[in-house]
Amino acid sequence: MKLKTTITCTGGACLLVAAFATALSAQRPVEDSAAEGYASVTAENIALTGVTLIDGTGEPGRRGQTVVISGNRIAAVGPDGTVDIPAGAEVMDLSGHTVIPGMVGLHNHLFYTAAGGRSAQLTFSAPRLYLGSGVTTVRTTGSRQPYAEINLRDEIDAGRAPGPRIHITAPYITAGGGISQMTMIESPEQARRFVRYWAAEGATWLKAYTNIRTEELTAVIDEAHRQGIKVTGHLCSISFTEAVGLGIDNIEHGLATNSDYSPGRDKDECPQTMWSDAVGIDPNGPEAQATFKAMIDADVAMTSTLAVYELFIQGRPTRDARSLDAMAPAVREDYLAAKAQIDEIGRPEEDFLTAMAYEKAFYRAGGVLAAGVDPTGNGGALPGYGDQRNYELLSEAGLEPHEVVQVISANGARVLDLFDDLGTVEAGKIADLVVMSGDLTADPAVIRNVTVVFKDGVGYDSVKMLEDVRVRV
Repeated sequence: MKLKTTITCTGGACLLVAAFATALSAQRPVEDSAAEGYASVTAENIALTGVTLIDGTGEPGRRGQTVVISGNRIAAVGPDGTVDIPAGAEVMDLSGHTVIPGMVGLHNHLFYTAAGGRSAQLTFSAPRLYLGSGVTTVRTTGSRQPYAEINLRDEIDAGRAPGPRIHITAPYITAGGGISQMTMIESPEQARRFVRYWAAEGATWLKAYTNIRTEELTAVIDEAHRQGIKVTGHLCSISFTEAVGLGIDNIEHGLATNSDYSPGRDKDECPQTMWSDAVGIDPNGPEAQATFKAMIDADVAMTSTLAVYELFIQGRPTRDARSLDAMAPAVREDYLAAKAQIDEIGRPEEDFLTAMAYEKAFYRAGGVLAAGVDPTGNGGALPGYGDQRNYELLSEAGLEPHEVVQVISANGARVLDLFDDLGTVEAGKIADLVVMSGDLTADPAVIRNVTVVFKDGVGYDSVKMLEDVRVRV
């Protein structure tokens, strides 16, 4: 429970002037731990001066700003020269740099799939790739090895391992039988047992997959809300508007998984023509707007995962040198072979541009659009790097820099019910910040130039962290 706080603003500068407690525990590195090995800025009081600040509130970027960190909180934000800097603070002159809030990844698995049928739990590389790229909070959005992820979360929380805050999603749930790693939910009673078990184990989210049926998803959502946890879905058998009617909290992937636009679909049918049906609509037309209205009226967010869908589109620039350097040689070889094939027979770029326009239209209609990488498919969208690619793709879709920053930070925090503490650069919030070299308001590619990532007021060396994952994915 927070105590009452007072924030005073004078001349554009805002200062936190009261102490408070927080529901989020500080995650500072333990001495001689792997996490401490990357900590490069550890002073109690720190001032970042001369920065271009995009604060995540949806307001345009501001040049010549100072951000003061005290402990694990942002103490003050304002124009250079108007903010009191504590005596003895470590002052970092960051002229020529941009600062944004720590990214909040809403579809950020800790496993990875790649060309050649590969699948691996990335307990070492994923947390470093996420944090080193500026992603300070993730929701796993479907687990394959949930106890590996729970244990990793606990190590990070204890300050022993480097990585983002982790919000655990239980193992996937679907229906229809077959050989699968997913849990087959075949009755409402089984659904409720599953939810109760994983809520007790510490999962805060559940994820329904493509063939889930209405009766079982209804039971999942009802029991989840009874247990105080939430439900998202990679849908197909149940459309977006149908899921909204059942009370779902979040929907993944955007246009490509929405069967609202498949005419004549039977109840609980996942239509084979869903993709072609969906990309045939006008993203600004009445069909899309009806979906958007249903979601917005029910406060259901949409998670953008453009980086993973781009991998299956002909002619798209998906041979990122950093990602290729991070891959083990055999993984890289198979990925490049798969990419060459996709450039010949993959989906046309027009389909992808329609999907991008759909997400822009949802945001413009007032929807809560968040984002995450989804490091699956043929392996080209790596943890962290794919989150940065999402920034570039949403910019390409037509969102302004301050709008994209809101999507990748504040909106994710809202979905996770963390907005009081995270998601924007404002006095009183936890000091999760991303420092990058260059002007992000002028060039979306600057999102790749991360130098320091602050999490809980501690600055971590991004370059060192990312170097340690080379050839390990």
